[in-house]
Amino acid sequence: MTVASTAAAQLVNQIFDLQRAVRCVSAANLRGDDTGVALQGVLRFVGEGETRATQLAERLGVSAPVLSRHLAELAGQGYVVRRPDPEDGRAQLIVLSPSGAEKLRSIEAQRATTLQGFLQDWSEDDVEATARNLKKLAESLWSSARAKTAGSTNTSTFVEE
Repeated sequence: MTVASTAAAQLVNQIFDLQRAVRCVSAANLRGDDTGVALQGVLRFVGEGETRATQLAERLGVSAPVLSRHLAELAGQGYVVRRPDPEDGRAQLIVLSPSGAEKLRSIEAQRATTLQGFLQDWSEDDVEATARNLKKLAESLWSSARAKTAGSTNTSTFVEE
């Protein structure tokens, strides 16, 4: 099925509007917090399970030096722990510390509460349908990005993370 260019352009505009709205809400909610949006993003991905720094940088779409600075700051705050990868002594594995796991739970609870307040006029069905569609969009974008990186147009190799 092919999507019309006008529909795709409208979706692009809506995505940009959503990004701006999320940034505004995030900035308002971060006043006085010790972790900014970027560090919170790193915490979220580390919270999904122990991973190598190189894989984490790739997943976040940032360079190794940028991730290294973020990890150093999070380690300094006691939120992440690094250890040598037993399979490759040159690599490091990154995992949340207990205080990092608690910080992540706190951030996610605060975000959910904030969003819940903004969605008071939405039904559960609206929220669930939006979540499904956003997930589908993200999967399509990730799948296409991976296929392009691999030099292939085959998207059947998508692995859910």
